This record gives sequence, C-alpha cells and structure tokens, in this order.
Amino acid sequence: MGLRLCGAFVGAVLLAAPAFAADANHGKELFTACAACHTERPDSLGPSLKGVVGRKSGTLEDFRYSPAMKRANLTWDDKALHDYLVNPQGKVKGNRMPFSGFSNAADADDVIAYLQTYK
Repeated sequence: MGLRLCGAFVGAVLLAAPAFAADANHGKELFTACAACHTERPDSLGPSLKGVVGRKSGTLEDFRYSPAMKRANLTWDDKALHDYLVNPQGKVKGNRMPFSGFSNAADADDVIAYLQTYK
C-alpha cells in the first residue's frame, strides 16, 4: 500500500512540474540571428525588441509596421510570443518578417526567456 501511495505522489509531482525550464543564455545565443534586423538603429529592418515583453504589437514609435501587424492587436506575452516565434505567418498573417519560425518550440521558449531580460 505504501509503495502505491508513494508512486502516486511522485507521479502527481512530475505532472505538476514543468518539463524543462527555458534557457535565457541559449536564447541570447539564438537572438544573435534576430539582432541582424532587430537593432536600436533607426534604419533597422525590424523594430527594436528591447522591452518587447508586455508591449502591444505594432506600437513602437519610429518604426513602420506592416498593416497586418498594426491590426494584430496583440500583447506580446509569453503565449503570443511563443505562437509568433514558432509560426509568424500563422499568428499574424501578412506580416513582413522574413522568418519562417523556430522548428523547435524549445528554442522559441529560450528566446522568450532572453527577451524577458532584454530591457
């Protein structure tokens, strides 16, 4: 009886815990590819992603967003960022970002973990 109870407890703990924590250091490494377009320069191809977590989509001043991004009306929280980084055209159809998305969802989560520190 004791082993069954212990096994049930361990199973419940494992189900309640997240499988893996996102790795912000790995996300920072992955972000170097993003930084080719997403810089602080006024002539950059993409908007700055500094402080993007919590920001409304299409609202950074001094950047000309696509009509699709302006209409998206998203708040860049973890879920919206994850969905966008995995499938940009699926999340905001018609956006201009020339990136097809991360094929590994864990990579998207790692980039989000880094973006949370990028302020």
